[in-house]
Amino acid sequence: MDQLSQTLITLVLLFSIFNFFTARSIKSTGVPIPESVALLIPMRNEIANAESVLATAFAQVQLDNFKVRVIDDGSTDGTHEVLRKVADRRFEFIHSNSLPDESLPEGWLGKNYALHQIASKSSEEFLVFIDADVRLEKSAIADSIALLKKQGWDYISPYPRQIARAPLAKLVQPLLQWSWFASLPLRLIERSKSKSTVVANGQFFIVRNESYQRAGGHNAIKGEVLDDMELARSLRRTGGIGSVVDGSKIARCEMYQNSDSLIAGYSKSQWRAFGGTFGALVAICILFFSSIYPALSALRGETWGIYGYFALFLSRLLVAARTRSTIVSAPLHPIAIAVWIGLIIRSLVFKRSGQLQWGGRKI
Repeated sequence: MDQLSQTLITLVLLFSIFNFFTARSIKSTGVPIPESVALLIPMRNEIANAESVLATAFAQVQLDNFKVRVIDDGSTDGTHEVLRKVADRRFEFIHSNSLPDESLPEGWLGKNYALHQIASKSSEEFLVFIDADVRLEKSAIADSIALLKKQGWDYISPYPRQIARAPLAKLVQPLLQWSWFASLPLRLIERSKSKSTVVANGQFFIVRNESYQRAGGHNAIKGEVLDDMELARSLRRTGGIGSVVDGSKIARCEMYQNSDSLIAGYSKSQWRAFGGTFGALVAICILFFSSIYPALSALRGETWGIYGYFALFLSRLLVAARTRSTIVSAPLHPIAIAVWIGLIIRSLVFKRSGQLQWGGRKI
């Protein structure tokens, strides 16, 4: 077991160092984008975010032909009224076919159906999906598309800076960026066609419309809870290439304002994050032996465990430095991993018992 743990820690540190020096970041180019661009935002009970996300959307620069389309996905909190008052000529408000009583076409999850509806009304050359809790810098979309075009990609997923203010969020949220930054050599897999090396974040996701249509759009992933990962896999399956990149300088997102919402959010998706039950169990074993077992060995005074703990701490520092995430929880990495494992198990149990819900809808 010691050897397994040491091997995993070595890989984590090597990937972290490699990506620290080589991972792509979105940089300001000042280059205008002549192609047509549609920014698509699904909203369901987003009255706290609606005005702010639209303000950053309309502030986008270097886009010659730009539309903002928002779909109200059965909101009951006043989001609809806020959207009705928007007067910008670039804005289009779409009413969802799903109703507040949660009725959806068979096989569809709510967000996927909303995205399908809004994308079906978009003929622009580039589709930009963002969540309502994302805030963009002024040239975020243009600079991201410029990198996509330069690399000849079909899609790009700029990973926003993850804002964490609630205590549990400060502990767990930094693991989102650490998990992809410390597990894959990003520059070496950019042109990979393998679905197993996909990393994507639906908080901010840009795709060529022709590639999106060729992959079947959201209709091809209508029942998938991790729509971002599955859309990227669908794109790769149909010949598309693209990559996740560090978008921490151009976008930020606070997913969870309190612990209850974080627990609910992770419970919603973690059962599927690793491919299913078997994959989740394998992930739990890897997380335990790469992060918790060395800490336990360190507490027993074993030298390799002490070195292993500090290697993991260094990995967290490297990731935090590149992605501008919080370092407060870095010394508590084994505890954070233990909480994550607990959330994976909770998700598996709730899925099997049919208790999972998101946005008031059963999953």
